[in-house]
Amino acid sequence: MRAVYLERAPAGETRATVRALASDERLHDDRDTVTVEVVWSTLNYKDALAVTGAAPVVRRFPMVAGIDFAGRVIESRDERWRTGDEVVMTGFHAGETHWGGLAQRAWVPGDWLLRKPASLTLWETMAIGTAGFTAALCLLAIEQHGVHADSGDVLVTGATGGVGSLAILLLAASGFRVVAATGKPDRARWLRSLGAIDVVDRTTLGAPGKSLQPERWAAAVDTAGSHTLANICAQTQSGGVVAACGMAQGIDFPATVAPFILRGVTLAGVNSVFVPEERRLAAWTRLEQRIDRDLLHRITREIGLSDVVATVPAFLSGEVVGRVVVDVNR
Repeated sequence: MRAVYLERAPAGETRATVRALASDERLHDDRDTVTVEVVWSTLNYKDALAVTGAAPVVRRFPMVAGIDFAGRVIESRDERWRTGDEVVMTGFHAGETHWGGLAQRAWVPGDWLLRKPASLTLWETMAIGTAGFTAALCLLAIEQHGVHADSGDVLVTGATGGVGSLAILLLAASGFRVVAATGKPDRARWLRSLGAIDVVDRTTLGAPGKSLQPERWAAAVDTAGSHTLANICAQTQSGGVVAACGMAQGIDFPATVAPFILRGVTLAGVNSVFVPEERRLAAWTRLEQRIDRDLLHRITREIGLSDVVATVPAFLSGEVVGRVVVDVNR
C-alpha cells in the first residue's frame, strides 16, 4: 500500500515521504481486528503538526500519518463488522501512536469504527472528518449546558479553518446567531455565506485583557486557547458556555476565576480523541441531520495522497481555508 510515512531523522526532525509499504512492514497491534480499504482521508491541523514535526504529535516511529479515514471493511475478526461494510474512523491516537488513515489500508480495533451515516457518502464523511466531528461535539456541549438558539450570539474563533467553518455551518443550521472571528478580513463575505451574521477581527481577542469585560456571547467555540480563550470567557454572558477545542494561539490560559464564580460561565473542554460510542453516534447524527451538503462541497477541496506532504505547511501558515479531502488512490 501507499502511505504518508513518517520517520525520525538522525538529527531528531520528522521526515515525511509518500512511499509504498510491504505488508511485513506494518506496525502490528494485537488489538487490531478489522482491516479497512481506505477510500478517502482528510487533512486536519493536527496532521500538519505531525507531518511537519512542528509539535510532538507523533509519539512512535515509524508512523503512518492521518487521524481519520473512511472506507470499506475487507477483513474482520470482529463479529460486528463484515466485508463490504462502509465505516468511518476518527481519533483514538491514529497517526500518533497507531498507524493512521493517510494510506490505502488501515488496521484498527473494531471499537474504533462507526458505520457510515446512511445519507452521507464516504467522501462527505471525510469532508466533515475530525474537524466537523469536533464542531458537533462543541454544539452538543453548548446545548447540554442550556444555551439555545434564542440565548444570544455565539462566537466561533479560527472561523476559516476546518473546525471553525464547520462549526459555523452547524450552528447556523441549528438556528444560532453566529459571529465569526478571523484574521482574514478578505474572507468576511465567505464566512457570511456559511451562515455567520457578523465577522470580527481576531486581534481584538488575542491580547491580554481584563478579567471581566462587557457581556457579549451566550456561547463560544474556541480553537485558539491562550489570551483569546481568556478574553472570550471574560466576555461571556452569565450562565453561558465556552467550548474549548484548540490551541492555535497557545496552550496557556492566562485568566482568572472571575467569569466562572461571578457570572457562572462554564468552560467545557472538548476532546475528540477518546469519545464514548454513544456520544460519537450523537455527534454524527447531528452532522447528518444539519450539515448543508451544497455548502460542505463548496468549502472542500480535494488532493491526492502524493500532494499531502507539500500541502501541510500551508495549514501552519494559516493559508488553508475550509476543508481538504485526500484521495488515497492518487
